[in-house]
Amino acid sequence: MATMTDAPEPTTDAPPLNIVALDDDSDFREYLAGVLENEGHEIRTVATPEALIEACEAEQPDIILLDIKMGQHSGEQVLEGIRRRWPRQCVIVVTGYPSLDSMRQTFKQDVFDYLTKPFRVEDLRRVIAQAAEAFGLGQRPQDRLRAELGRQIRLARTERGWTLRELSNASSVSVSQLSSIERGTHLPSIESLVAISGALRCTPSAWLAAAGF
Repeated sequence: MATMTDAPEPTTDAPPLNIVALDDDSDFREYLAGVLENEGHEIRTVATPEALIEACEAEQPDIILLDIKMGQHSGEQVLEGIRRRWPRQCVIVVTGYPSLDSMRQTFKQDVFDYLTKPFRVEDLRRVIAQAAEAFGLGQRPQDRLRAELGRQIRLARTERGWTLRELSNASSVSVSQLSSIERGTHLPSIESLVAISGALRCTPSAWLAAAGF
């Protein structure tokens, strides 16, 4: 087993998350469980793809840590199965046998990041914190709603090639309010949301669905 460096230290970089890790190395599973529990996360470790699916079906995790190179199991095939079942699931690949080809293949299947054993605890902490921020993990529902509505509005405005001023003119919502909404720091009122979506020729229901509502 690869030797890990750095003793685990508590951190507040990421909120407490629900994490499932698939790895065929029992020593590494034990190590990983200790590190992530010490970081304040809920961690379940499994040894087989079947156990991974069962764990995810019992309770959907925020993050899956996936060993891509296992003895009798193909991590690439496991990743394909995850994408079929849960297209939006955050997956971080972990491997002791990195290669450019495997990295290219996994990133084609939309993994968030790639950790190579042995890694430092700081590296694991950083990747999990970045994933939490990118996916809005560990947030309250209203926090996720603010962030996703802001992102959807910004994308729709960018696709039309509009500036905030142009959107403001079309929707009668002030530039400062639009800026705050797009940054995810302000939740628009129903009236503002309808005005913005109408100006951008989008449907609010699609934006709400993207935020899981």
